[in-house]
Amino acid sequence: MSASVRFHDQHPKTCTLSQREELLAGLPGSPKSTSPKLFYDRRGSELFDRICLQPEYYLTRTEEDILATHAAEIAALVGENVTLLELGSGASRKIRLLLEALCPRCYLGIDISREFLLQSTQQLAEDYPGLQVHAIWADFCQPLRLPETIKGEQSVAFFPGSSIGNFAPEEALAFLRHVCGLLPGGSGLLIGVDLIKDSATLEAAYDDAAGVTAAFNLNLLHRLEREFDAKLDTGGFSHRALYNQEAARIEMHLVSQRDQGVTIDGEQFHFSCQETWHTESSYKYSVEGFQALAKEAGFSARRRWTDSNALFSVHYLERPG
Repeated sequence: MSASVRFHDQHPKTCTLSQREELLAGLPGSPKSTSPKLFYDRRGSELFDRICLQPEYYLTRTEEDILATHAAEIAALVGENVTLLELGSGASRKIRLLLEALCPRCYLGIDISREFLLQSTQQLAEDYPGLQVHAIWADFCQPLRLPETIKGEQSVAFFPGSSIGNFAPEEALAFLRHVCGLLPGGSGLLIGVDLIKDSATLEAAYDDAAGVTAAFNLNLLHRLEREFDAKLDTGGFSHRALYNQEAARIEMHLVSQRDQGVTIDGEQFHFSCQETWHTESSYKYSVEGFQALAKEAGFSARRRWTDSNALFSVHYLERPG
């Protein structure tokens, strides 16, 4: 790690145990399920970056267009010399749009994938030599501490990509409350939120023709083999994405292609042929529905922007001073 990036380790070994316990808790259920956090080893992070480039995946390019179109307005709302916190670090065009529009005093990337965090923050430090860059290796859904050098500074947190949709509504509320409590009074949260729309558009976005999302989903099995001592047939599952209209969410599943057993940490789980393993949900919101959720979490909704086709929204929320 170069001296130009200040690294903070808030990912103790107990987190690995917590993930293991979470994994084992979800598999005996019906339907079987695991947390989407398990997707993000280095390979998973790389595959997700490729998903964002697929033609069916409108979320990334639409959010980027909204940010580029309204960058000056966002900068005026945020103010000068702030600390920019990115929840899920990346060297994407979106964070670069903000760095160039806001000219922040400091950038702080927070990510659960250590290798990807180090790579992305190092790249930003090299590309923006006048910027103070921090990297926190942590699960940002869990309690964390801001570095003393920036604690209490006026800040804006950035949570792009409609990642808020990975939380069930009650979990999303708890997460927004957590972020609100982390930020000093008067600070803001810039957040991307995918909007409710037709099922065909949504299902295509999560099951691209090139098979990148399928590879991302199936990579979970390879990670379990490497890190959780799993014994399983990685070729014995396929990818499925479907829109659950009643719950307003896209669901990703791994589908067992035959009757088979999966062993993790000495525990065996039986899968029947065509039984599904629920690996991710992505909830969709109306603008009004999300703003009501943010208000309940303690934020005030200052501004929101959508694209001309009403596919996606970006919200600027503020923690009252």
